[in-house]
Amino acid sequence: MGITKTIFSGFGGQGVLMMGYLLATSGMHEDKHVTFLPSYGAEVRGGTANCTVTVSDEPIASPVASFSDFAVLMNTPSLIKFETRVKTGGIVFLNGDLVELRPKRHDIQVVAIPANSIAERLGNVRGANMVMIGALVQKTGLVSLKSVIKSVKSVFETKGSKVCKMNTLAIKEGAAFVGESQP
Repeated sequence: MGITKTIFSGFGGQGVLMMGYLLATSGMHEDKHVTFLPSYGAEVRGGTANCTVTVSDEPIASPVASFSDFAVLMNTPSLIKFETRVKTGGIVFLNGDLVELRPKRHDIQVVAIPANSIAERLGNVRGANMVMIGALVQKTGLVSLKSVIKSVKSVFETKGSKVCKMNTLAIKEGAAFVGESQP
């Protein structure tokens, strides 16, 4: 696998940092080296937030990512800001319900997921981030879905089994969406 860097970005309140934290925790469950580097804009719901997660089979020299392999972008400002920071051949995952623009670059792959619609259909309007992490993990194989679900259970155990079940279902739906849309 080598060293793989992923940027997560969106408005505060979209669960951007939680996606990064779950990926990092999942990597730890698989005995991988990980870094989690959050960055906050205005520290209120609606401000910007992003984080970079590095997952590696070998020690990581720096958590800072000039360029990432993957980007999970939850809104249009995030696409505008981070499109140029994805490596050639990388993948950009867009929340297709909120990002109407598409990258101008033709040297990256774009995967648009109707994350809000899927989350709403599941009865969990705040679960769009879980749909996105499921899609990311299914498409990239960075970590296993099993590890992400294990992380959800450990992170959300104090919230109760209903929250864990809803988040797990959203992860599986995101994974199924990209699994079905594969060429």
